[in-house]
Amino acid sequence: SVFLSFRWLVIAVGLVRAYLAKGSYHSLYYSIEKPLKFFQTGALLEEYLLIVKYLPGIVPSSVVLTAFQVMSRVFLTWAVTHSVKEVQTEDSVLLFVVAWTITEIIRYSFYTFSLLNHLPYLIKWARYTLFIVLYPMGVSGELLTIYAALPFVRQSGLYSISLPNKYNFSFDYYTFLILVMISYIPIFPQLYFHMLHQRRKVLSHTEEHKKSE
Repeated sequence: SVFLSFRWLVIAVGLVRAYLAKGSYHSLYYSIEKPLKFFQTGALLEEYLLIVKYLPGIVPSSVVLTAFQVMSRVFLTWAVTHSVKEVQTEDSVLLFVVAWTITEIIRYSFYTFSLLNHLPYLIKWARYTLFIVLYPMGVSGELLTIYAALPFVRQSGLYSISLPNKYNFSFDYYTFLILVMISYIPIFPQLYFHMLHQRRKVLSHTEEHKKSE
């Protein structure tokens, strides 16, 4: 968990250094593109290990909702931002990258201190409070980036398969991206309200514990 937190710090430092060097927040994606792809792709295996095998008692998350969150990030990283070069300069990309980075630094710090049985209240509070802003911020950035990619996908026919072909199968990536955007409507509120429920449960328990002392 220490390493996982550290690598997101690498991305945070990369963003800050690029901003100070350029004096602008535009197109900062290029400064952290490689580590973002590497770290976010590796998150698939890591989330499985954290949630299912090693930290089931410390990670009070819905496996399905967390799986959707991880898969959506990998999808945004490779199938949208990497594949549609034109969106890489969009400010919406920076929006979700910053949201992901802050969220993951806090989350892995929470896991690390929990494993050490010495969890500062500030980190617990941040874990169950800052998502109130960071989750909508990240989702907004993701949706705006997909939306920005749509015209380029339609024009290029990216990843689309048209009939006739020997497999008798067609696929329209443009339509698929629209369906992905629509899928956020039922899933994001579930994830958000799940975290709100966890916040009330965890922080109220902490307050009761403090009073009992």
